[in-house]
Amino acid sequence: MYATVINSTLKPSAVPALRAIDLFAGCGGLSLGFEAAGFSTVGYEMMPAAVQTYNRNLQGRCHEMRLEVGTIYSQADIVIGGPPCQPFSVRGKQQGMKDARDGFPIFIDAVRRLQPKAFMFENVRNLMFSHKWYLELIVAELRRLGYLVDYRCLNAVDYGVPQNRERVIVVGHRSRFAFPKPDAHRVTVGEAIGDTMHKVLEGSKFLTPSQDRYIAEYEKKSACINPRDLYADRPARTITCRNLAGATSDMQRVRLPDGRRRRIVQREAARLQSFPDWFEFCGNEVQQFTQIGNAVPPLLAYKLALQIKDTLQQEERTEEEIREINKTYEPLFAI
Repeated sequence: MYATVINSTLKPSAVPALRAIDLFAGCGGLSLGFEAAGFSTVGYEMMPAAVQTYNRNLQGRCHEMRLEVGTIYSQADIVIGGPPCQPFSVRGKQQGMKDARDGFPIFIDAVRRLQPKAFMFENVRNLMFSHKWYLELIVAELRRLGYLVDYRCLNAVDYGVPQNRERVIVVGHRSRFAFPKPDAHRVTVGEAIGDTMHKVLEGSKFLTPSQDRYIAEYEKKSACINPRDLYADRPARTITCRNLAGATSDMQRVRLPDGRRRRIVQREAARLQSFPDWFEFCGNEVQQFTQIGNAVPPLLAYKLALQIKDTLQQEERTEEEIREINKTYEPLFAI
């Protein structure tokens, strides 16, 4: 069962062996995946409610602060993060590097000064398409720092998350890295929230008749074949803070047996993002939905973290082998 998998798999490791710092950490979706894979984490985030959520649920500590070029960080084996995607999102103004919210100079600066063994960041799909020129600039700069850099557009639905969510994943390393292999089975909405989606839950909010009419008109004008409800037999469309919290035609909603449609609640949204049921969100309703919608799905983060961990362990084995070989030849150099 899907809930059992995320509840048991996504638990911070008892004995972390590697250290990660998470820039623009949000509520800790990325850090949760890395902690479950055996990393310790330190987060950096400017939104107070997200910081509170991180610190309530994770072993690592998140610092509430606005990051900038020159920020001092603790040492780490890997730098991870999700630089703000608004400058590149298809729903934004797409100003890219002209947008003050562009976090890539900060991320690159952290890698330059910390020289970690590896790094990883995620961003919206559009960075690989309309803004690919900027992605290539970022990658070129990171390669100049001495890293091999691989990037790919992954869909979270291929990695156990019951949601179509395409994101660009960029990984920097020193030797060899392989992206995780896609799962054979795609988890559906019914597998994720089938225990609640047809019920009236505490805090449920229903679409009004006027909203129903507006949505019907919107779907007619946009030639929508299927209403944009959630369906039990397929994965969800992309979860965003906008379609969770906003009373819009794009709202994430389920249709009840009596025909009424209700907005999904925070716990259902969290499941669709692969947050385990024990993970508690802080803040008011809008703040919680914003944290959920902006997060990296922890299950996807976990599978990426395992691959990165394997890469780092391979590097350590190679270094150990080189040391052993050097020991063999030490007497020759002593002559």
